[in-house]
Amino acid sequence: MELVLAIAIGALTSSGVWLLLRPRTFQVIIGLSLLSYAVNLFIFSMGRLISGAPPVLTDGVGDPSALTDPLPQALVLTAIVIGFATTALFLVVLLASRGLTGTDHVDGSERRP
Repeated sequence: MELVLAIAIGALTSSGVWLLLRPRTFQVIIGLSLLSYAVNLFIFSMGRLISGAPPVLTDGVGDPSALTDPLPQALVLTAIVIGFATTALFLVVLLASRGLTGTDHVDGSERRP
């Protein structure tokens, strides 16, 4: 299972970087989203998810290593909300930029062949 997760994180990261290097702004936005998904998966996988374990200390649990760490889950949830807000902001800036310049290239001008 760790190999599948590592391959998924690597594929998301490489696809995100490839899309960041593209000349169109929509592709850059999608690349940033893919990179944020890869980081979220990485943080979540470092949280040592234990199935059926309580996330906080209770009276019956004496060993802290048997608990699920709630911090990575909270970080990922916060990152998802912030990522959604920044993606919406980037889309509004993309639409405004396309309306002002007439093109959706990152540098504002199309290359002539």
